[in-house]
Amino acid sequence: MRITLENLVRTYRDSSPAAGDIHAVYGVSLSIQPNSIFGIIGKSGAGKSSLVRIMSLLEKPDSGAVYYDDERVDFLSGRSLIERRRRIGMIFQNFNLFCSRTAAKNIAYPLEISGVPSGQINARVQELLSLVGLSDRADTPISRLSGGQKQRIAIARALANNPDVLFCDEATSALDPQTTRSILNLIREIQRKMNLTVVMVTHQMEVVRDACDYVAVLDNGAIAEQGTVEEIFMRPKSAVTKDFLSNLSPGNLQDEMSEDSGIVRWSEEGGEYVLRFIGKMTGEPVLSRLSRKFDVEFNIRAGGIQHLQEQDIGTLITDISGPKEELSKALDYLKEEGIIVEKTGEGR
Repeated sequence: MRITLENLVRTYRDSSPAAGDIHAVYGVSLSIQPNSIFGIIGKSGAGKSSLVRIMSLLEKPDSGAVYYDDERVDFLSGRSLIERRRRIGMIFQNFNLFCSRTAAKNIAYPLEISGVPSGQINARVQELLSLVGLSDRADTPISRLSGGQKQRIAIARALANNPDVLFCDEATSALDPQTTRSILNLIREIQRKMNLTVVMVTHQMEVVRDACDYVAVLDNGAIAEQGTVEEIFMRPKSAVTKDFLSNLSPGNLQDEMSEDSGIVRWSEEGGEYVLRFIGKMTGEPVLSRLSRKFDVEFNIRAGGIQHLQEQDIGTLITDISGPKEELSKALDYLKEEGIIVEKTGEGR
């Protein structure tokens, strides 16, 4: 299912007159392609939750329109709204499971309220338990499941009514890194099997990197930039995106040498240039060649390789110094070699 947002606006009135209005969503227009995983990333207060509530029909915009395929849905009400919502799957950060029910009974709940016959419910529940890898946990109380298992049950429940679209609102924020990876892999597998449109709302660039095909970056209720994940990682334009990329964390020291590590910074000083290496260039000794060809020196301040779904993107934050003419030639050489060069102005 394709989702189209046209100039959405949502403003909240603050209880304090001095604070003024809060523009949670401000002129957002997006086209989310069917059968894809679309990430919406932003810092706290950027408007992510408000936007996803509008997109998932839990809240109405002040103005603008939401289309599912070619059907406008933002003005639906009554029975039409209920029927449309039943074809929307939602996964939340805190699972929102019934503690009084077993794993299987949690999955069965949306089917029960939809009036599905009990025989069909049992068959569907077993199918979904198998899909999320928890066939042996059907009768387990929710309190005895781990965080990752709870989220798998929440995913199964979200899929119970065969939704057209699956919304994930900070679905991995409460999980440890290893469990996060397993949940993201599961979501990607389900998306491929069911040809779902998946919208992932997150503040974690690692989630975008590991799971999404496309991404929109939100800042102060508006879209700062959007594109494929590869485009955003290779050529970030907005300050907020560059900040997200520069703060991709390797986690703890034990993870720094793992294949999932992010940008590792060992010097907080300097870093006038950001160099981005694409694909096979991540393994080439470009800076070594640079120092032999030109009268320049470099000092690497930070670096890392991001393993995207299609290719690797390497990043080095470095200072490059030397005579003006030699420095200019060196930078031109990097660009000719296919390296993306960005001057940050952070050098000393």
